[in-house]
Amino acid sequence: MPFSFSRRTVIQLAGAAFLLLNGGSVLADEALKLKFTLDWRFEGPAAPFLLAKSKGYFAAEGLDVTIDAGNGSAGAVTRVATGAYEMGFADFNALVEYDAKQPGSKIQAVYMVYNSTPAAVFSLKKSAINKPADLLGKTLAAPVFDAGRKAWPAFAKSNKLDPNAVKWQSVEPALRETLLARGDVDAITGFYFTSLLNLEARGVKPQDIAVMPFADNGVELYGNAIIVAPKFAAEQPKAVAGFLRAFNKALKETIASPDAAAMTVKERDALVDAALETRRLKLALAANVVTPEVKANGLGGVTPERLQRSIAETAEAYALPKVPSGSELFNPAFLPAKAERMVK
Repeated sequence: MPFSFSRRTVIQLAGAAFLLLNGGSVLADEALKLKFTLDWRFEGPAAPFLLAKSKGYFAAEGLDVTIDAGNGSAGAVTRVATGAYEMGFADFNALVEYDAKQPGSKIQAVYMVYNSTPAAVFSLKKSAINKPADLLGKTLAAPVFDAGRKAWPAFAKSNKLDPNAVKWQSVEPALRETLLARGDVDAITGFYFTSLLNLEARGVKPQDIAVMPFADNGVELYGNAIIVAPKFAAEQPKAVAGFLRAFNKALKETIASPDAAAMTVKERDALVDAALETRRLKLALAANVVTPEVKANGLGGVTPERLQRSIAETAEAYALPKVPSGSELFNPAFLPAKAERMVK
């Protein structure tokens, strides 16, 4: 009697072959479940994570990854700190703040996605705010938790300004750009790829917007990073490394073909504006991901000396009780090899 495989066996063998060819080592039904939280809604910058999932890169590493939207970086850090999520995406400076206020948390960043902070100051060109010194005596609007507002003292110090020489108006995120568009405030702080598009959506022409990115004005802060809970990193180091391999592969594909990658956001949330999120993704990649430092050293890593300076900037700007150690907050051990992280 000839030997034959059942349909179920054929499917299992095919799955195993796929995983092995892509660097995995376990069958899909044995995949390790991993909960991952974003810092915000499903928007363009989330594309690399969604691409890694939709293309099976996480599965190829033996991971069953659930990706959830977030409500801010502080919330993402808290989700990971409490163990509700094994890994997440958050502003590195929110991690610095959390560690300073909750010593011994041992949460670490393991892949620096945004090589520079996306924070920027926006004004209307008719206001003639052309340089940092022109902000003195002006009224700025932002939510109290806005990364740019919290880091304002670092921006002021880098440009030899008195940080108290501006007036702040606390607003809800949805009202920030509206107030500037109406001329009710002189300037706002916000993420470059968010506030720029929001101002345009409110009828402000691109040529009428003036932008001062923090990174172009002496501020060395890093931006968003992938973070991991200490328990998960200790118990599942191969899973952390596998997650980063999958993400790194997806990020490089996103950089090469952002239009295609952005469609994964539309697939996840049918209500998003695909064209808008594609543009948001391209802005984030150009301004904060593929920087000169990244081109020289590769995606995901940091420069230790700059990292410590950036942490000191955050600690001073946020009035933190201590300056955390860079080696404690960023762990490069899980990163893919440098050759795999290089981009042009």
